[in-house]
Amino acid sequence: MSGKFHLKRSSNGQFHFNLLASNGQIILTSELYKAKDSALNGIKSVRNNSQREGAFEIKAGSNEKHYFVLKATNGQVVGQSQMYTSRGSAEHGSESVKRHAVEAVLLDEAV
Repeated sequence: MSGKFHLKRSSNGQFHFNLLASNGQIILTSELYKAKDSALNGIKSVRNNSQREGAFEIKAGSNEKHYFVLKATNGQVVGQSQMYTSRGSAEHGSESVKRHAVEAVLLDEAV
C-alpha cells in the first residue's frame, strides 16, 4: 500500500495537506495556503524535494524532542514532521517521506 496526500480545507477557509505513510500515520504536515492551487503546488514540491539530497533538516525542539523540515531549493519550508523522542526517530521519519511522497495518491477533501 502506498502513502497518501490528504488535502483538506481548514475551518478558516485555507488549505493544507498531510502526507500519510502506508500505515495511515501522518509523516509530514504542510503550512496553510490561501488557495487550493497553492496547496497542490506544495504537494508537487514535496514530491520533488523529498528526493533531493540535503532537502531535509533535523531540528531539536526546546523540549529535547526532534523533528524534521523539508525545504524547497529556495530554502522555504514546504513541510514539517511531528515531534519525535530521538534524532534517530526523526531521521527514520524523513526516510519514510522519501519512500512515500513520489507515489502517494491524492485524497482531495478540500471542497
